[in-house]
Amino acid sequence: MLPLTLLTALALGTSAGVGAEDPVPAARAMLAAWHEEPARIDRARAMLETAAASDAAPETLIELARAWSLTGDFRARAEGERAGAYEHGSEAARRAVAAAPRDDRAHLWLAINLGRAAEIKGVMRALALVNTIRAESDTVLKLNPANVEGLILAGGLAAELPGFMGGDRVKAEALFTRALEADPHQTGGRLELARLYLGARRWRDAERELSRVVDEPAATDLPRWTVSERPRARALLSELSDRGTVTATPAPTQAP
Repeated sequence: MLPLTLLTALALGTSAGVGAEDPVPAARAMLAAWHEEPARIDRARAMLETAAASDAAPETLIELARAWSLTGDFRARAEGERAGAYEHGSEAARRAVAAAPRDDRAHLWLAINLGRAAEIKGVMRALALVNTIRAESDTVLKLNPANVEGLILAGGLAAELPGFMGGDRVKAEALFTRALEADPHQTGGRLELARLYLGARRWRDAERELSRVVDEPAATDLPRWTVSERPRARALLSELSDRGTVTATPAPTQAP
């Protein structure tokens, strides 16, 4: 587990300027450009933990669940720390669901944190967890059929799960396509669609989507695109080129 007390103390010691500022918009402002200084994830999370301890409003808990997910994805250094981060994120999201059961974002971040935990365990070792993730994913889209991240989550489940557990590649493509029609700059969904095409050996379709990720001028999630998605898309394009399945790797574009 990560040392919450120490991180909270450090955050409070370095955030004197925040004062009585609303912690949710303050945390969102920190996380909007965390790629410039990844430790902002820690400070935002600690600020939200402090706020949730005194006033566990749904908005605070939802943002806290997101911050813990980012911690597991980008700040944890070992598998045990990652698992602990997603456990904390799941707990914050459960509290948000209990406080606001009709808030699709609460269900979304519960499903995402549980999904990350299942990835660590492996699908077959986390069958009960997978059933909960699918139920939460379904709830997100029942509450808000236009939730872009919810569509990507549902698409990812349909793409990755075996058929007997609800996997359906045709359904996955349709869900990813819906998400990208709603938000063409959602590079996470576009990368997932490209991976689906790679699995189906649809090389040209995969190349098109990967190139669009690399060349995206206005990524919805700029930090994740910068740190993770763009490098991953470049690597996959290079692999396609090395295999001879596409003509050449696109020339590097100028960093934003």
